[in-house]
Amino acid sequence: MSQLENIIANLRKVHDPEISVNIYDLGLIYDIDLSIKPKAIITHTLTSAWCPAADQIKDDIKNAGMVEGIEEVQVVTTFTPTFGPDMMSDDVRLALGI
Repeated sequence: MSQLENIIANLRKVHDPEISVNIYDLGLIYDIDLSIKPKAIITHTLTSAWCPAADQIKDDIKNAGMVEGIEEVQVVTTFTPTFGPDMMSDDVRLALGI
Protein backbone atom coordinates (compact mmCIF):
# COMPACT_ATOMS: atom_id res chain seq x y z
CA MET A 1 0.00 0.00 0.00
CA SER A 2 1.08 3.58 -0.57
CA GLN A 3 1.76 6.01 2.28
CA LEU A 4 -1.59 7.68 1.59
CA GLU A 5 -3.46 4.38 1.68
CA ASN A 6 -1.73 3.43 4.94
CA ILE A 7 -2.61 6.77 6.53
CA ILE A 8 -6.24 6.45 5.44
CA ALA A 9 -6.38 2.89 6.81
CA ASN A 10 -5.01 4.17 10.13
CA LEU A 11 -7.45 7.10 10.19
CA ARG A 12 -10.31 4.64 9.75
CA LYS A 13 -9.27 3.16 13.11
CA VAL A 14 -9.69 6.55 14.85
CA HIS A 15 -13.24 7.01 16.10
CA ASP A 16 -15.07 10.12 17.21
CA PRO A 17 -15.99 9.10 20.78
CA GLU A 18 -19.31 10.93 20.72
CA ILE A 19 -20.57 9.37 17.48
CA SER A 20 -18.52 6.14 17.47
CA VAL A 21 -17.79 6.44 13.74
CA ASN A 22 -14.30 6.64 12.27
CA ILE A 23 -13.18 10.18 11.54
CA TYR A 24 -12.26 9.50 7.92
CA ASP A 25 -15.68 8.23 6.83
CA LEU A 26 -17.34 10.77 9.09
CA GLY A 27 -15.80 13.43 6.85
CA LEU A 28 -13.58 15.08 9.46
CA ILE A 29 -10.41 14.72 7.37
CA TYR A 30 -10.20 17.51 4.81
CA ASP A 31 -6.73 16.96 3.35
CA ILE A 32 -3.67 14.71 3.58
CA ASP A 33 -0.69 16.50 2.05
CA LEU A 34 2.38 14.36 1.41
CA SER A 35 4.13 16.80 -0.94
CA ILE A 36 6.82 17.84 1.57
CA LYS A 37 8.65 14.55 2.19
CA PRO A 38 9.20 13.14 4.80
CA LYS A 39 6.38 15.19 6.35
CA ALA A 40 2.62 14.64 6.32
CA ILE A 41 0.23 17.54 6.86
CA ILE A 42 -3.25 16.36 7.81
CA THR A 43 -6.01 18.96 7.89
CA HIS A 44 -9.13 18.06 9.82
CA THR A 45 -12.12 19.50 11.58
CA LEU A 46 -14.21 18.50 14.56
CA THR A 47 -17.93 17.91 14.81
CA SER A 48 -18.01 20.84 17.23
CA ALA A 49 -15.56 23.59 18.16
CA TRP A 50 -16.22 22.63 21.78
CA CYS A 51 -15.48 18.93 21.31
CA PRO A 52 -14.23 17.62 24.66
CA ALA A 53 -12.13 14.97 22.90
CA ALA A 54 -10.37 17.43 20.56
CA ASP A 55 -6.90 16.88 22.02
CA GLN A 56 -7.23 13.10 21.92
CA ILE A 57 -8.52 13.16 18.34
CA LYS A 58 -5.61 15.38 17.29
CA ASP A 59 -3.11 13.02 18.95
CA ASP A 60 -4.77 10.03 17.28
CA ILE A 61 -4.57 11.74 13.87
CA LYS A 62 -0.88 12.45 14.42
CA ASN A 63 -0.24 8.81 15.32
CA ALA A 64 -2.24 7.63 12.29
CA GLY A 65 0.01 9.65 10.01
CA MET A 66 3.20 8.04 11.28
CA VAL A 67 3.65 5.42 8.59
CA GLU A 68 6.81 4.12 6.97
CA GLY A 69 8.72 6.98 5.34
CA ILE A 70 6.98 9.74 7.29
CA GLU A 71 9.12 11.34 9.98
CA GLU A 72 6.87 14.23 11.01
CA VAL A 73 3.12 14.72 11.08
CA GLN A 74 1.61 18.18 11.35
CA VAL A 75 -2.06 18.23 12.29
CA VAL A 76 -4.00 21.33 11.27
CA THR A 77 -7.44 21.94 12.78
CA THR A 78 -9.83 24.11 10.80
CA PHE A 79 -13.50 24.97 10.94
CA THR A 80 -13.71 26.10 7.32
CA PRO A 81 -15.72 24.71 5.72
CA THR A 82 -18.10 23.98 8.54
CA PHE A 83 -18.66 20.30 9.21
CA GLY A 84 -22.04 18.93 8.16
CA PRO A 85 -23.77 15.70 7.13
CA ASP A 86 -22.89 16.32 3.47
CA MET A 87 -19.24 15.54 4.34
CA MET A 88 -20.05 12.04 5.61
CA SER A 89 -19.73 8.99 3.41
CA ASP A 90 -23.00 7.51 2.13
CA ASP A 91 -22.52 4.50 4.43
CA VAL A 92 -22.19 6.72 7.51
CA ARG A 93 -25.24 8.80 6.60
CA LEU A 94 -27.21 5.59 6.13
CA ALA A 95 -25.97 4.14 9.44
CA LEU A 96 -26.89 7.34 11.27
CA GLY A 97 -30.26 7.62 9.55
CA ILE A 98 -29.47 10.89 7.81
